[in-house]
Amino acid sequence: MPSYARKDARAWARDHLTGCSAVTIPSYSADLRRLNERGIRHDVALARELGYRYTLLCSEVAITPEENAQFTAWARDTVGQDMGLFFHAAFGTLAENIEAAQLAQKAGADIVLLSYPPQFWPTTEQEIYDYTRAFCEATDLAVMLFPIPLWGFERVHPAGMSVALVRRLLDDCPNIVAIKSEQGFPLIAGLCEMYHHFRDEVVISCPIEGDAIPMMSLMQLQFSGTSNTQWMSHYYPRAFELARRGEWDAAMEAYWRVAPARNANGAAAQTYAGGTGVLNRTMWKYQDWLAGFNGGPLRGPAMRVPDRLMKMLRQGLVASGLPVTADPDSAYMTGRHPC
Repeated sequence: MPSYARKDARAWARDHLTGCSAVTIPSYSADLRRLNERGIRHDVALARELGYRYTLLCSEVAITPEENAQFTAWARDTVGQDMGLFFHAAFGTLAENIEAAQLAQKAGADIVLLSYPPQFWPTTEQEIYDYTRAFCEATDLAVMLFPIPLWGFERVHPAGMSVALVRRLLDDCPNIVAIKSEQGFPLIAGLCEMYHHFRDEVVISCPIEGDAIPMMSLMQLQFSGTSNTQWMSHYYPRAFELARRGEWDAAMEAYWRVAPARNANGAAAQTYAGGTGVLNRTMWKYQDWLAGFNGGPLRGPAMRVPDRLMKMLRQGLVASGLPVTADPDSAYMTGRHPC
């Protein structure tokens, strides 16, 4: 059960939703028939060790609601109360997301990142509102709203989720506690608009590391997540905390040091998945493996990572002076804790 009452979710988030969130992609056995407990425990423990206050337990892979609950239970048992856990509402239907959220809550999840299924094809703001409210009313967990062009809601409004729609949702769904503000991505218009209108009501998150640190010269951001920054090891939690404490110049020094890794990440993502509306979770897991996380195979359908992009990502870490494994790329598919 969450440590807060539903009616107090926003106050809880204001006090507790701080720092940075990693993303933990589940590990599987070599035959892909079951979850890899040792790999999962290794990954959430390492994220905590690197300074992350939360992690998103990624379900945007081939995983069942029951397996996701087991994933959550192992993560909770590994980190205790030292780390917050996001349930990832990225299953195939509204009903399945509600079922999976209820299972994850019992297993120890603290908060939800609300995604929308690929087959959810709204043509009005009312349909987006109805889906979002139905989910929020079905869970006692705090919910992070997630406007981003991935959902295709721009057919309804150029921002995907307009200020007016967000206003209605905040008025009617008291357990919406935060906004992962990516309307208009890769531009920062959504972040600026959500911060301008709603920063005094809910936590505004800029998950994009390359935007968050510079924008903290102008914005008081308390939380950044969820994205695949943990592949840059301890850099981001430390830089984010420096900026939060007002040591922005020191944060920017760190920011510029890791520019080669940031640029490699952007180039690899655009080269291999640009325009598809699909995040390459295999590439994210490879990036994590470079930084000491488990790695290992993912169930199909899964995207691939060409050797040329592996080399680009590895060299980005080397050029940034960040930790990177000396193991050959051939070891990635085996993983550090094979099962």
